[in-house]
This record gives sequence, structure tokens and C-alpha cells, in this order.
Amino acid sequence: MPDLLFEVNNKIATITLNRPEALNAFSGEMLDLWIDSLEKVRDSDEISVLIVQGAGRGFCSGGDIKEMIAGNGFYKSDQDIVSKGINRKNSLWKKVQRIPLLLEEIDKPVIAKVHGVAFGAGLDMALMCDIRFASESARLSESYIKVGIVPGDGGAYFLPRLVGRDMALHMLWTGEVLTAEAAKERGLVTFVVPDEELDQAVADYAHNLASGPQLATQLIKRAVYQNSEMSLRSSLDYISSKMALVMEEEDHKEGVRAVTEKRKPNFGKNKQQ
Repeated sequence: MPDLLFEVNNKIATITLNRPEALNAFSGEMLDLWIDSLEKVRDSDEISVLIVQGAGRGFCSGGDIKEMIAGNGFYKSDQDIVSKGINRKNSLWKKVQRIPLLLEEIDKPVIAKVHGVAFGAGLDMALMCDIRFASESARLSESYIKVGIVPGDGGAYFLPRLVGRDMALHMLWTGEVLTAEAAKERGLVTFVVPDEELDQAVADYAHNLASGPQLATQLIKRAVYQNSEMSLRSSLDYISSKMALVMEEEDHKEGVRAVTEKRKPNFGKNKQQ
């Protein structure tokens, strides 16, 4: 079986990290397949929502230390640390750092389904998603400090935006392990559900998004992310342009008809352009 599985059903794509024997720790093959899958999500008009999940006992335990030591894009021995530094930097750029950059290009909703452990880069990959569901028994940690490394995948970018600078530093400096509820209180997790309800809760949420007006959904996501870097005037100018676009869509007309007729809207009758 490949280290990552990708499938699409009823407009909902699912990426499954598939190294359960290693708690879905990253491998070179997994990252290559992840990059390829994200490009498909970005480019396909047949995909409306993406779910990211892990196989087996956990979501993802982060980077595979054994592969790092073996020299798969990192280092082989202590003697190589200085001479191979540029190779390690380039490996991060070509592999794991491609994932947040691709996610930034995807306007479709991306949902992380977290169970078991989400440690280090595994947690960061969940933080890069738009919505995070966690099972009650899940455990989350920025565990880089435990092996004396830094968050090379973008964690230092995403984490402070969710929990604030001081809490981000605390989590990164200590590697504190959080319960799902504690993570929710800090803003790391959107929803916490009983373990046995996780699959259904995520499926229902994804189906609801996939059944909605797709252009409006995607433009809302882009507006929220871009507004963090805009002035108020620029934001208002941006959103007025998007409003002009969505009001020409059949989904808008169908929504208005449904409201006036007091019925559930039937979005997507005409393919979005």
C-alpha cells in the first residue's frame, strides 16, 4: 500500500496518511503523494471539499526520525551536519514546505480529522487546515523541542496566529502535550466530539459544505485569509468586487428563490465557472 491514499467521492476528496505502523510519520513517498494530491484538489472542478486524516491509531506523529537519521534528505552522521546543511534546507523546501504553499492556493474548504496523536509537524499540518475536528481522546503537541529541532514546516507561522505569540512560544519551548479539550480552549481545535462520532461528524460537515454554493464558499475563504493582510479600505474594496461576481451566479438566484418560497435551496444546478 502507498504511504498516502487519495480518493474522491461525491465532490469530497480525502487524503489519508497511510503509515499506521509508524503513527503516520512523514516519509519521502508520503510527502510526494501529498503534494500531488493537493495539486489535484486545487485544480479539479469536481472537488468541493478536502478532508485530511490518518490511518490506524493516530493522525500523524510528525517527521520520521529514522528517515532523518538515515539521510533521506537530512543527514547521515554527525560529520555531515555542517557540510550538508544546504541539502537539508533544500529538502525542506522541495518536500514538506510545499504543503502549506499549496494549501494557500486552495480556496476550497480543508478539514483536518484528528484522532490519537498529532505531534510536531503532524499538528502543524492540522493547523494549516481551515477547520479541525478532534476526537475526545486525541493528544496534541508541538514536540520539536524534544529532539532539539525547530518547526521547519511553517508551524512558527501558523501557531501564533491561532494562540498568540506568548502561548506559541510556550508550546514550542516546552513541547507540552494537550488534551483535545485543552487544545480547543486555546483555539487549536474547532470542534471536539466523542471518539465514536468523529467519522460521522466530519462526513456530515463536509457534505454540508459540498452541497452549498461553491463559488461563494471559496470566495469567503479567500476573503478571510487575505483580510489578515489588508487595510479596512482594501478589504471593503476586495469584498465588493467579489459580491458583484457572486450575485450574477445561479446559486445566488436559487438561494433567493428558496428563501422566498420557504424551502431548502438546491445549489449547484449550473456548474460554477
